[in-house]
Amino acid sequence: MLILKLLSLLVVANGTPIIARNVFGHRFAFPVDGYVSLADGQRLFGPTKTIRGIALSVVATLVCASLLGLDWHIGLIIGSAAMLGDLCSSFIKRRVKKPPTSMALGLDQIPESLFPMLACRHLLSLSLLDIVLVVVAFFIVELLLSRLLYKLHIRDKPY
Repeated sequence: MLILKLLSLLVVANGTPIIARNVFGHRFAFPVDGYVSLADGQRLFGPTKTIRGIALSVVATLVCASLLGLDWHIGLIIGSAAMLGDLCSSFIKRRVKKPPTSMALGLDQIPESLFPMLACRHLLSLSLLDIVLVVVAFFIVELLLSRLLYKLHIRDKPY
């Protein structure tokens, strides 16, 4: 049951910024990188990584954790670590000149799920097998949900 709860929190953490973009459009979409570009000419994270998305993701995950019977701080850790993983993925994708919202199979799913599991492994007594199960399950679920969100016109591209 804990694995399903963790998977649910990861879906909430990573899905909230997408939903927020559809609800708010460009309102309150301040870029995390402050429009900073590095020597390679690419933005630090890119235009789709916003303070709004990160803040709403962390809050939504915190609330969801409480609703699932987990301590709110587990939601805080998972939401924050998932967004850190997402920022790391975006940073790497910008360095290899992949356009924003482009897909990098594995890079788009693994840090966003692995970082949170590593961050709360001791608090939740997660085994290596638990962590691998959650990461693999998230990888599959994220790809399936991405296609569904595309069909529902919530996501711009099907992955």
